[in-house]
Amino acid sequence: MNQSVAQAVSQPVPDQGIAAGMRDRADPRLVLADRVEQLSSQTPIAITASFIAGAIATVELWNKWLWMLVFFWWVLVVAFSIATTGLLVGYRRTANKVDSAEHWLRWIGISALANGACWGFAGAVFFPSLSGQEQVFLAFLFVGMASIGIPVYAASWKIFALYAGGILLPFVYVLTTFGDRLFSDIALLVPLFYAVCVTIAYRLNVVFDAGYRLRHAYGRLTEDYSSLNQRLEQQLIELGEARRQVEASGRKLALFAERAPIAVLELDGDGTVREVNHAAELLFGYAAAELIGGHLRRLILPKYHAEFDRQWAELVSTREPMAGVVVRNPRRDGIELVCDWSVTPLVNAEGRLIAVIAQGRDITAQLEAERMKKEFTSTLSHELRTPLTSIIGSLQLINSGVLGEVGGDVGELTIVAERNGQRLLDLINDILDIEKIESGKLTLVPEIMRVDELVRESIVLNKAFGERFRVRFESRGELPDREVHADRKRLLQVMTNLLSNAAKFSPEGEVVEVTTEDRDGVVRIGVHDRGPGIPENFRTRIFGRFTQADSTTARQKGGTGLGLAICKRLVEMMQGRIGFDDRPGGGTIFWFELPRH
Repeated sequence: MNQSVAQAVSQPVPDQGIAAGMRDRADPRLVLADRVEQLSSQTPIAITASFIAGAIATVELWNKWLWMLVFFWWVLVVAFSIATTGLLVGYRRTANKVDSAEHWLRWIGISALANGACWGFAGAVFFPSLSGQEQVFLAFLFVGMASIGIPVYAASWKIFALYAGGILLPFVYVLTTFGDRLFSDIALLVPLFYAVCVTIAYRLNVVFDAGYRLRHAYGRLTEDYSSLNQRLEQQLIELGEARRQVEASGRKLALFAERAPIAVLELDGDGTVREVNHAAELLFGYAAAELIGGHLRRLILPKYHAEFDRQWAELVSTREPMAGVVVRNPRRDGIELVCDWSVTPLVNAEGRLIAVIAQGRDITAQLEAERMKKEFTSTLSHELRTPLTSIIGSLQLINSGVLGEVGGDVGELTIVAERNGQRLLDLINDILDIEKIESGKLTLVPEIMRVDELVRESIVLNKAFGERFRVRFESRGELPDREVHADRKRLLQVMTNLLSNAAKFSPEGEVVEVTTEDRDGVVRIGVHDRGPGIPENFRTRIFGRFTQADSTTARQKGGTGLGLAICKRLVEMMQGRIGFDDRPGGGTIFWFELPRH
C-alpha cells in the first residue's frame, strides 16, 4: 500500500499539465500588456517612497554646508517625479495599450533607471561627507530603497535590475574607493545582496507571468466554452428542426404509402412481410393482419417459387433495385393477376440491409387491352385495308369511264363511294402509322437531301389535291439549297399533311405559300394558309389524336384528325420540332424545323 502511495505521489499531477497547456494558449501580447499595466499601477508607490525616504534623509543629513547639495538632489527627485507622472498620464490615455505595450515597457525601464540613478547620485555625493553614524544610516537607507523596488518592479525583473543597479553600483564604487577597510569589506557584500534581490525579483516575475498567462488562458477558454455552448445550442436547434422535418417526412411517406393507389409492401431481408397498405389489401383480397408476419411466397404461384428464391437471393446480395418485374400473383379468391413490380432495397450507411420496399400494380387489364389492340390493328391491316383497296380501285375504274359511261345518279353515287372509301383508307393508314410510332416499330431510313428539292417535289405531288379545292401551292422567295439528314418518304408525308390541311381551310382561289428559312443551325419549312386561324381554346390540343377544330367542316372536306399528330411524332423522331404561328393578315403558318446537315 505504501508503495502504491509513493508511486501515486511520484506521478505528475494532471492538473499541473493542464495548467501548463493552458498557459501555452495565452497570447504573449496580452501577457506583456498585463505586465506593463502592473508596472504602471506601482509607479505612484515608487514616487511616494522616493519622497518619504528623501524627507527622512533630509532631516537626518541636514547641515549648513550640505544644503546646496540637498537642494540640488531634491530638484532631481522632483524632476523625476514630474516626468514619471507625465509618463503615467500618457500611458493611461493610450487607446490601444496592447499594441503599444513594448513601447511603454521601455519608457518604464528608463524611468526606473532614472529613479535608481537619483539615489545612486545621492550616495556618491553625500556618503564621503558624513560621519560614521550618518554613513551607516545612509547605507541602510539605500538598502531599503533597493528592497522596496522588489514589489514595485516585480512584474519585470529586468527593470528591477536597472533600478537596483542604479542605486547600488555607484554606492559600491564609493565604498570601494573610500579607503576604510570595513567599508571595503561591505562593498564586497553589496553585489551579493544585489544578486539575491534580482533572483527574488526574477522568481516573482515568473509567478506574475504564470498568473497573467493563466488568467488569459482561462479567459480564452471561457470564450471558447461560450462559443462552443452557442454552437451546441445552435446545433441542438438544428437537430430539433431536422428531427421535426424527419418526423414530418416520415408521416408524409407513411401517408403516401397508405393512400397510394398501387400496392406497397415492406419486407425483411428474408422476405417476411412487415407492413402492407390498403391498396395491397384490395389487390390481393387479404387483410393486412393476414399478410404481416407471413412470407412473400404466399403471393407467388408455387410453380414460380424456385425462380422467386433465385431472384430474391440475387437482390439481397447485390442490393441493386429492380424495376419492371412482371409476376403472376394469386388472389385470395384464386384469380391470377399479372402485376408489374418495382423492388427497392433500403441500405444504411454501414451497408446493412434495413428493409425491402416492393411496389406493384395490376397490369392484367393493360395486357388484355394491348392484346385487343394488336388484334384490332391486325384486323385493320389485313381484313379491312386489303379489300378496301380493291373496292376503291374498282370504283376508280368505274368513275374513269374505262368500263363505259355511267348514268348521272349512279355516277354521283360511285364518286361519293370512292371518296368515302378513300377517306376510310386514309383513316386506316393513319391509325396503323400511329400504332407503329407508339410501339416503336416504325423504322426511318434517313438520307441526306436538299430542302429545296423536297419542297418542289411536295408541291408537284399535291398539285391535284389543291386543284380539287381550287387552291394553288407556290414557293415564296428563293429556296436555299440547304441539306438535312432525314427520311424522304416520311418528310413528304409531313408536307402532304400540312399542304392538304392548308388547302382544305383556305378560301377558293387563294394561294398556299411554302417558305424555307435558314436559322442558327436549323432549316425551317413553313406552310402559310389563309384560313380562319386556330381558335384559342383549341391551340393546346391541336397536335393531339382525333382532334379537329371544326368537326363539321372536317367531315365535309375530309380528314381523320390524326394528320398533325403523325406529323409531330415523325418530326420529333427526326430530331426536329413542329409548331404554328398566326399569319399576319389572317390565317396560320404551320412550320417544322430540322437540324441542318
